Amino acid sequence: MKTVLCNFCLKTGMLCPKCQAKVDSGEVSELDLKVARFLLSLENKYPSLQNVYFHKAVDVDKTLAIIVGKGDVPRLLSYGGKIIRALEGKTGKSIRVLEYGVDDRKFLEDLFAPLSIVTINTIWLPDGTTETRVILRKKRWRNPPFNVKALKEIARKVRNMTLRVEFTD
Repeated sequence: MKTVLCNFCLKTGMLCPKCQAKVDSGEVSELDLKVARFLLSLENKYPSLQNVYFHKAVDVDKTLAIIVGKGDVPRLLSYGGKIIRALEGKTGKSIRVLEYGVDDRKFLEDLFAPLSIVTINTIWLPDGTTETRVILRKKRWRNPPFNVKALKEIARKVRNMTLRVEFTD
């Protein structure tokens, strides 16, 4: 697994001065360290993790968003979802896997999967700010299979995006 921290620091738990400076500056959080260590420990069992670039982890309510490199989502979701289930078991939270550096539509599709997006609009507010309105197709669920409030907060933290989420049949 690749990350901004060196593998030696992740494996030993002792941070070199360079990695410690990243933690002290806030570039890397304690949550990032825990998730990166856990993913690194799974690397021997699931070899596809060796090519995954881990950027960041964001924790909101009972949802944990894992931000990985472009094209790495299928590698993390492989093995029949065993990697994600192991992470859910370790953290006790539902997991969302998002790609780093993609356009807004791809980001929102990953965020709200398995529901499909009908449309995305930008709403310009009188105070000069914008909101992104996302209309999702409900499918067979009465309630969405995720916490909408938590996903809105994840979008705000990761992309500085204010969301307005609506549903249609």
